[in-house]
Amino acid sequence: MVAFGGNALLRSGQKGTYQEQLANVERTCEQLWPLLQQGFSLVIGHGNGPQVGNVMLQHEAGRKVFSLEAMPMDFCGAETQGSIAYLIEQGMNRMLLRHGLDRRVVSLVTQVVVAADDPMFLNPTKPVGPYYTKEEAERLHDASGAVYREDPKGNGWRKVVASPKPLKINNIDIVRQLAQEGNIVVTVGGGGIPVVEKDGLRTGVEAVIDKDLASALCATQIGAETLYILTDVPKVYLNFRKPGEKALDVITVAEAKQYLSQGHFSEGSMAPKVRAGILFVENGGGQCVITEAGELDNPACGTRIIP
Repeated sequence: MVAFGGNALLRSGQKGTYQEQLANVERTCEQLWPLLQQGFSLVIGHGNGPQVGNVMLQHEAGRKVFSLEAMPMDFCGAETQGSIAYLIEQGMNRMLLRHGLDRRVVSLVTQVVVAADDPMFLNPTKPVGPYYTKEEAERLHDASGAVYREDPKGNGWRKVVASPKPLKINNIDIVRQLAQEGNIVVTVGGGGIPVVEKDGLRTGVEAVIDKDLASALCATQIGAETLYILTDVPKVYLNFRKPGEKALDVITVAEAKQYLSQGHFSEGSMAPKVRAGILFVENGGGQCVITEAGELDNPACGTRIIP
């Protein structure tokens, strides 16, 4: 199981054009070739934060100019799952063609079940979409009931939504079967479309699921051997970009938990990745590797979380 980080799709300073994203995805897909050379079957998860933000900007423009009603978060998640999966399919197919490998790439628009009473719904913290003035945020709150909070860096006010824990991945048995048959499967994009279950029916909710946790759950449920979490640094560090910075090569689950409790990892960056690695290994996974995509040609790359 490979979880694409945000820079696999959109790099700092880019606008997020189709050509930019396609070029980034092609580069990342090429860097997965060493895993295929080792005979791995691949299941790919990915983020969608910047893309959802762009979609919400488009909806906001439609609201202001044409009085069009904005689509809910679950719909935005489905929309970006499909578009990003298409880019990944394009990138993977071109890489496979270059190397003469005959593999099918299959994408699934995936719903992920969360609990309706997840405590995160009582305290939404995940910022999404465009910035507003305080007055605009208040008007939008009065009109829709959505929660808006001021950006700590002073850029304005943004909508915040819950980030509930993923519980169950829809059609996970099909994901497992497709992977076992040798297909490359793209699933749980953006953490999955968040839904709640009641009386056998699934209903979308205003939320964003952490894509690394969803990828870890997927990896566990398909019986993956290794979970690779790709990010923009080659390893996990203690005291990152501070005096006494130290790269971590191999750590146990117990050590990872200790470092988390000591506050070594930022909530907006490495902490969710380490938690996902712990989740995977504690639930039967062999190892979690957190690294940069360009390092995958080195068998000892990254930081490895082991039992």
